Amino acid sequence: MARYIPAPFARLCEQFERLPGIGHKTAMRLAYHVMLMPEAEANKLATSITDAHRELHYCSVCCNLTDKDPCFICSDQSRDRSVICVVESFKDVSVIEETREYSGMYHVLHGVLSPMRGVLPDHLTINHLVARIRKGNVKEVIMATNVTVEGETTASYIAKVIKPLGVRVTRLATGLPAGGNIEYSDEVTLARAIVSRMDM
Repeated sequence: MARYIPAPFARLCEQFERLPGIGHKTAMRLAYHVMLMPEAEANKLATSITDAHRELHYCSVCCNLTDKDPCFICSDQSRDRSVICVVESFKDVSVIEETREYSGMYHVLHGVLSPMRGVLPDHLTINHLVARIRKGNVKEVIMATNVTVEGETTASYIAKVIKPLGVRVTRLATGLPAGGNIEYSDEVTLARAIVSRMDM
């Protein structure tokens, strides 16, 4: 960073820049914003980061981020324990929960298979998922990984591993978004919409 920028400020910018989706200019804006905060507010921000690291951990059942074990969802006796929705990240759990259309359980993989980046099955929570299914009572596993090459590869791999355990393996339907025009859809999305068509 330029010599005229004080070292503590430069270090703060560098830390912001390490966050996903934050470029140099955004990191500078965030650092300036923090510096303009009253000291009490800046201390609250720093404390919340430290507290989150100290208090949050992964649920021993579903591997979701939680401050209690088991997590709120796994502790909820009203949820359908015969269905597990497999997602890449704890962020995906929040998105699905906001739909209020799903009342089953979850399993968070913490990533996707990517041999090119060195991410192999043992680096994910696949073995933990298999152990959950082997305990019984699970009838369906919904693969809700992203529709990317890595997401599809991960879904296919897990399906091959767990199908012999006698559970139904399904995939989220993909296709045209609500309010979307066919003429603006890419070929892959349109193809998936045709394959995933439903009776009317």
